[in-house]
Amino acid sequence: MANIKSAQKRIRVAAKRQAQNKHVKSTTKTAVKKVVAAAGAKAPDAKALLIKAIATIDKAASKGVFHKNTAARKKSRLTKLVNKSL
Repeated sequence: MANIKSAQKRIRVAAKRQAQNKHVKSTTKTAVKKVVAAAGAKAPDAKALLIKAIATIDKAASKGVFHKNTAARKKSRLTKLVNKSL
């Protein structure tokens, strides 16, 4: 454990941010998995799930969890997948 007060704070802040980022990433992965499953089953609600997943990815990118190009790539691939399945 760090002895310096500022280093102790950095450890606390880093742990808090890590937990927040983990939550956002996990939520995004779940949304993506739902879209992939719906597209694979050719479910009619795939389009609605895609919209929710895109919103989740955009939120993650705005919070800095994903780089903007990574978010764009994920959205593009999901959209292609859903369009191909319909």
